Amino acid sequence: MEKLWEDFGFGLFFWQLIIFVGLILLLKKFAWKPILNSVNEREEGIKNALLSAENAKKEMQNLKSDNEKLLADARAERDLLMKEAREIKEKMINDAKSEAQAAGEKMISQAKAAIESEKNAAMTELKNQVSSLSLEIAEKVLRDELSNKESQTKLVEKMLGDAKLN
Repeated sequence: MEKLWEDFGFGLFFWQLIIFVGLILLLKKFAWKPILNSVNEREEGIKNALLSAENAKKEMQNLKSDNEKLLADARAERDLLMKEAREIKEKMINDAKSEAQAAGEKMISQAKAAIESEKNAAMTELKNQVSSLSLEIAEKVLRDELSNKESQTKLVEKMLGDAKLN
């Protein structure tokens, strides 16, 4: 450190000081303003970029909330449509069941009527067959009994006796 003070000279110091002050003045006049302007422009650019990023973030949040709202609305509408579809399906099933039941009851009543008609026809036919069979049997029995003169008289007397009793 002593060597530093030994080599110290006012002339050299003076010229260095003048060069330094001149350099400062030159820098102030020609370089300082452009440097400060570029720094200020950069600072403004950064501020604008941060502001734009903040606005974009807010817009994204708004879009996200809008999307969530739209999604919730779509889900609600889907649920409503599904509910309506289920109700329509149930109504269609119930209508089909009631129509099928009505058709079944109609078929059953038609079948019962047909059965009753067939039964009546069968009973009529059976009565006709029984009466014709009874007439044939009675005719055969009467022929057998009327073939003989003596049995013919007994039969006539018996019928007369029955007729008087009644």
